[in-house]
Amino acid sequence: MRGIGTPDSMPMARQFSQAVHAQVPQQADGKPAVHPACASLPVHQCHHALVNKTENDRLARFESSIKRRFDEIVPVLKEVAALGASRDFTEQANRLAEQHLGHPFPEGVLERSWIHGVDVPTLYSSSIFSALAAGVEQFSQRIHQEVADAQSLDALLVDCGFHAINVSACADGRLKGLFTYILRLPASDLLRYSTFAGTLFDVEDDILDWQAAELRRFREGYPSTSDSGTRYLKVAVYHRSSLDPMHQGCAAHQSNEKLAMEAALERLQQFRHGIENAFCCGASTDILLIGLDTDTDAIRIHVPDSHGDLSLFRSVDNAELYKKTLGMNADQARLAIYEAIANVSDVGGWGQGDGKPHDGMRRLIANLLINNLSQIEYVIENFGGWYPDRGHGERFMSIGDGFQELQVRNLSYYAHLDTVEEGAADLDVGVKIFRHLNVEQGLPIPMAINYRYDANVPGHRERIIIKLQRVAAAIQARYSDLLSEGMLYLHGSVQNQKLGSPLEEVPLT
Repeated sequence: MRGIGTPDSMPMARQFSQAVHAQVPQQADGKPAVHPACASLPVHQCHHALVNKTENDRLARFESSIKRRFDEIVPVLKEVAALGASRDFTEQANRLAEQHLGHPFPEGVLERSWIHGVDVPTLYSSSIFSALAAGVEQFSQRIHQEVADAQSLDALLVDCGFHAINVSACADGRLKGLFTYILRLPASDLLRYSTFAGTLFDVEDDILDWQAAELRRFREGYPSTSDSGTRYLKVAVYHRSSLDPMHQGCAAHQSNEKLAMEAALERLQQFRHGIENAFCCGASTDILLIGLDTDTDAIRIHVPDSHGDLSLFRSVDNAELYKKTLGMNADQARLAIYEAIANVSDVGGWGQGDGKPHDGMRRLIANLLINNLSQIEYVIENFGGWYPDRGHGERFMSIGDGFQELQVRNLSYYAHLDTVEEGAADLDVGVKIFRHLNVEQGLPIPMAINYRYDANVPGHRERIIIKLQRVAAAIQARYSDLLSEGMLYLHGSVQNQKLGSPLEEVPLT
């Protein structure tokens, strides 16, 4: 077992010199896997001309520091439990916590340890929530430092013909690093993000979001005027597993990739048609479908035709594109990427469409593919090509509006929730996952409930707190068995809507 407080022994952010010695994973059929982008693994690594190595190194350090806070908790608690009922137990336990976790334990919990022993579930949950708060603060600092990047992204989006992008992904924790890592998009006022089990996003809520974006353009001219011809882009992201497609795909669709794709596309079409039916064709939107291989972080983008229509059989696979352009210089690789997008529009058969997408869509797709090349190589450099955690490995459940600042793979399972009745399916999926991850190991399920409020609206914060408390009570009632067994811990917090706002802890009652 590794020692606590030893960053070099952590499994995160391994250098390639270490990762190449890892065993090549087996596919579901028992055969050794061949990496779809870098076939020379594990003997030789790959270096692509368009990869941002400096950013990869920075993100590796960032991910390692975030996950270390969570991964140190159990080893520290084992050390604390081994202290026994020593006279200076509280001082020794807090010394360990401060040294390795960066925060003290709740003192009242430690002081009661002489009665029934160390209350490990409470110390575990409080440490999870402390690590969460520290992670949000670290990401918030990063957001404040990347103002220039966000402004560049906003300019790019408007130049590509989009005044807002709304992205919905599956709630699976393996997609949690979608913006920061997989797509390499900085936090922006023009980007909205939500997650739902199986990517089954709420069409009606997103139509309301579209209306708000259009009203702001009409009233404020932000980020473009209402007559400028820019569009609202709705994106859906489904996921699959190249190593074990029958078992490690989307649980909400029984690991059936075809069902996951069809469900995401159907929601996109319902969103688009709903707006057109209510506001006529002049209010048309663009839609985009993206697939993610959670083993390698390579994306697949389904390219629209000239009418904005999508097909499950018309797409660009970025793992194949990485392999094809490996060895080219930067200019050659960029040109090949644009050519691949253009060529896929000429596909026949079931994937046949009517012409090519508009120029702005092609440029946006090209930027996403280029950004993702760095992430493919990130996984190659730090994990030998494939993530070791093929399945779920989340540390906590995120309930409500989520923590948009905290974008790290497999850190949390997110259930978007306005009411428990409406979000019961997502909640139940998460609880099922954590019964296996935590409860079977004797650890409780930590649920962090977080909602955002608009500080410009009088009384909104107070109303949000009441909503949070109502949701917390409903969760406790739904999972009363876990609560009574001490296997469910809830934590409440609110934030202002502006990204990077601090967490404000609130009582649950």
